[in-house]
Amino acid sequence: MARRIVSFLPSATELLYEFGVQDDLYGVTHECTFPPDALTKPIIINSVINSEELTSNEIDTKTCQLLNDGKDIFTINETNLKKANPDLIISQETCEVCAAYTNQINKALEILQTKPLLHSMDPHNMYEIMQSVTELGKILSEETKAKEIRESLEKRIHHIKKEQRGKKPKVLAIEWIEPFFTAGHWIPEMIEMAGGINMISKIGEHSRRLDIQEVIGSDPDIIIMMPCGFDTKRTVHEYNKILKKDETWNSLKAVNDNQIYAVDANSFFSKPSIRTVEGLEILAKIINPEKFHNLRLPNDSFSQL
Repeated sequence: MARRIVSFLPSATELLYEFGVQDDLYGVTHECTFPPDALTKPIIINSVINSEELTSNEIDTKTCQLLNDGKDIFTINETNLKKANPDLIISQETCEVCAAYTNQINKALEILQTKPLLHSMDPHNMYEIMQSVTELGKILSEETKAKEIRESLEKRIHHIKKEQRGKKPKVLAIEWIEPFFTAGHWIPEMIEMAGGINMISKIGEHSRRLDIQEVIGSDPDIIIMMPCGFDTKRTVHEYNKILKKDETWNSLKAVNDNQIYAVDANSFFSKPSIRTVEGLEILAKIINPEKFHNLRLPNDSFSQL
């Protein structure tokens, strides 16, 4: 029987391509930009916030306002959804700001005459990201391929973890610059796997606001800027505009030691996708540059500030 899949989640879209079932993918979100072929798929989910035209502070204000007013951050293209006529919709419950959430699922079910199977990918740590590969493999009847993908990823994770020796630096990952937010969920675990001591946030916890006094109190050796959904270039721009000339910020040890980094969060950190393994490799190279100097990384994946 022909399979018709709609993805409400960029990390699910990436994984579907890894499984090689992209011909069965009939709809995606506006954020499904990897691999590039995903851009050719009909868009079913759009955001009401144009993050390209707004500052970090304006994005935060607009998002909070919509949530407080009980309004949706995302909209459904009904025409494209009906054309897709999916028998499987993949969604998530991790973050209502980052991807289509319960409201969009409910609306999709109201729109569609034939009710599809719903599968939610909801990982909060690296094990659960790996487990999501196995679970989707079962739904797709691609168990053998799922095993291959997972074993390949776990081999790369093991390579990073087995190299951890000696003194570990204190690492603080910041998920939003104005206002400051911690980097939660899988990021603290990734930092620990890569050889750092994660500061402030805890594995599996949601991101939350923090102030500069918490940053000062944690006294990190390394600070990694990873604003949710931003690439390296956008992060460098935000940093230079907001923090570069801030006196309090410039008093930090990590700043004076030139241990501030911007990473491509949109590709390798913001989503619970299989590309978080590349994110782990990026962190390993930042935290232990001598140990991992031969590790090959994607272009523009990080920059030292």
